[in-house]
Amino acid sequence: MKRSDPAIRVVLMPRDTNEMGTIFGGIILSYIDQAGVIEARKHNPSDRFVTVAMKEIIFKEPVYVGDIVSFYAETIKIGDSSIKVQITVEAERRKSPGLKVIVTHAEAVYVCIDQSGKPISIKR
Repeated sequence: MKRSDPAIRVVLMPRDTNEMGTIFGGIILSYIDQAGVIEARKHNPSDRFVTVAMKEIIFKEPVYVGDIVSFYAETIKIGDSSIKVQITVEAERRKSPGLKVIVTHAEAVYVCIDQSGKPISIKR
């Protein structure tokens, strides 16, 4: 995946930790979902998208309080009413500035919907 500006960049805080002192996986999943829909909306900001699927996500590295976490998103495929997005999560360690690790990769599918929640064609 090419590196461009991240869809989202955050510093995670103590409120986001589990009992082991690392960031909850669910917090990361929430940001993955947000980064993916930000990417989907690049194709037409007036379209409304909902998440319909995420492939298996395996956490390769933990995220610690104070790490700067970047969520990079790239469109993989655009269908009639759906968009598939690849999201890569990278953490820059607070305690080791400049050290960056890949936390996980995710693939998410978003469907464009109308006001009543029915799938519609993506405007291009």
